[in-house]
Amino acid sequence: MRKQGKLYDTRFFFEHYYSNDSKALEKTKQEIKLTKRKYISAIVLHELHLLTLGKDGRETAELRINLLTKDFTTVNVNRQIAETSAELRHRTNIPMADSMIAATAKQLNLTCVTDDPHITKIKEIKTSWIT
Repeated sequence: MRKQGKLYDTRFFFEHYYSNDSKALEKTKQEIKLTKRKYISAIVLHELHLLTLGKDGRETAELRINLLTKDFTTVNVNRQIAETSAELRHRTNIPMADSMIAATAKQLNLTCVTDDPHITKIKEIKTSWIT
């Protein structure tokens, strides 16, 4: 049984914070507003913090991460997620961060909000996007 809630990938936040498309921004805002149980992997926090440091600086990166951890439940990597990630990565040859995020969605039985082909190609991971 799938949990009521969603796990958000880094690509969702890239779209939310950096898209020049006003329609995409409205869709990401609606997605966040309408989803009651929102989850974010610690891996996504890492990727987003790094991305924001490079684009907007430390102050914005820290503020953004602080706000996200208030609105989203952070899922840390544990042994189960690490082992599932290794299995997925071995089978699909995707980057480690993507396999960790996919493994988190699989272990918690959550839909992953992403358009990343590394994750969407994994059959046992249910994905959705802001189309």
